[in-house]
Amino acid sequence: MADYQEFTYKMDRTIEVLASQFAAVRAGRANAQVLDNITVDYYDVPTPIGQVATISSPDPRSLVIQPWDSSLLKKIEKAIQVSDLGINPQNDGRIIRLVFPQLTEERRKDLTKQCRKYAEESKVAIRNIRRDAMDTYKKKLKSSEITEDDHKKAEKELQDLTDKFIKKIDELCAAKEKELLVI
Repeated sequence: MADYQEFTYKMDRTIEVLASQFAAVRAGRANAQVLDNITVDYYDVPTPIGQVATISSPDPRSLVIQPWDSSLLKKIEKAIQVSDLGINPQNDGRIIRLVFPQLTEERRKDLTKQCRKYAEESKVAIRNIRRDAMDTYKKKLKSSEITEDDHKKAEKELQDLTDKFIKKIDELCAAKEKELLVI
């Protein structure tokens, strides 16, 4: 009956944003995605580190950043220091090495809380999309574009869609928490 593509797309995007937020939460293992939100000034343009350097992981607990332009070494080092990453970069003049320490129990719990906060924000976003969709169908009902029965059916289908996405958020959050709490 109704076409929910627009709302489904918005909900999918919300899940993608949550997944990228979760990927940026470091879980004691080296993951290049923790650098995704850190930018460096490259010719007066804030540019993500991944676009000006090669990032590799020689072992599970470290990352190596090799800038294509060696003049960026100091800028990358500074950007990492001022970020909320909590890791001190080691610059040897050619590359920058990030060594990820083992997470403490307290830090694991903090990161778990942070993940729950991200999940809750995503749930709110999903519910806002549902509310917007419901408003759209209320307007269609008022302007006689759809019948009362169609409106009720649309409400039920939108609620089912919302429930499906909320469940997906809960599953992502549970998986990330499990990853964080494994020592």
